[in-house]
Amino acid sequence: MTEAFFFAANSVLPIVILIVFGYLLKKMKLLTKEFLDVGNKLTFRVLLPVMLFRNVYAIKRLGDINAGFVVYGIAAVTAVFLIAVVASCLFTKESPKRGALIQAVFRSNYAIIGIPLAASLFGDAGAAAAGVMSAFCIPLFNILAVITLTIFNRSDEKHRLDIRRILLGIVKNPLIIGTAAGLAAVGIRELFVMNDVSFRLSDITIVDKSLESIKSICTPFALMVLGGRFEFSGVPKLWKEIVFGTIARTAAVPVLGLLGAYLLRNILDLSGEHFAAYIGVFATPVAVSSAIMAKEMGADDELAGQLVVWTSLISTITIFIYVTVLVMVGIF
Repeated sequence: MTEAFFFAANSVLPIVILIVFGYLLKKMKLLTKEFLDVGNKLTFRVLLPVMLFRNVYAIKRLGDINAGFVVYGIAAVTAVFLIAVVASCLFTKESPKRGALIQAVFRSNYAIIGIPLAASLFGDAGAAAAGVMSAFCIPLFNILAVITLTIFNRSDEKHRLDIRRILLGIVKNPLIIGTAAGLAAVGIRELFVMNDVSFRLSDITIVDKSLESIKSICTPFALMVLGGRFEFSGVPKLWKEIVFGTIARTAAVPVLGLLGAYLLRNILDLSGEHFAAYIGVFATPVAVSSAIMAKEMGADDELAGQLVVWTSLISTITIFIYVTVLVMVGIF
């Protein structure tokens, strides 16, 4: 049990430390508002798309996918999203806050925390299952986020339900483009395998290493920018929303998602590596990119940033609890 706690804490606490580091750098006047605004755009438009491309391209094979495992993940995330829309609309009348809260409920930090955590929980098999799920859940997270932030933002009411605008936002979203490019690259690689072509992206050493270097920059830079934008003065005025979003993300969603998978485990032929991936989908804190997207698309980015910080703090405890329970029922 102690080991489970430590690897869960080791996955989440570094994120909190980098956020605090960014906050301290701002207080020391080393990060200015102008730098943080540009850094936010750089992360959203370049660094995160490259990271998503690399994560998706890391999938080994598409042919060995457990369809039930994938379908449940997609269905559960979609159900959580719909519940989040209803609950958030009942909770607050302010559209920018609704957008931030809905994202906080359904959108996990799967790319940055979920995949490494799955590998820690179930080794190479867990990493492989998480990689497969990333090809489906990451695009779904981003599509639902674009829909949410297009509808619930600070723009004029009459434009919010413009379907064409929503679809255009999905197609033009940098995170969608990065993920789609990764899937296309995986598809081309599969065709090469089928036709005995030995060429791979990694054979272009300059491009491969450059993309990997950009990917390695993404997480620490994004977290420090988020920390630089964080304001403790925002906590008192947003405490109700912070409590609502944090409880939903770290308690309600993991219980619903993992319990449903446990009840259906025999029907869907789920095993330990699949649950390791589901912990990444349902139990990790709010995605860092949710705050970045909220800023770029006119939602309440202050609330979104607060939710990233607080769910990251609380999840150091809750992830340990869920892992412990799954160990006790014989999943791990």
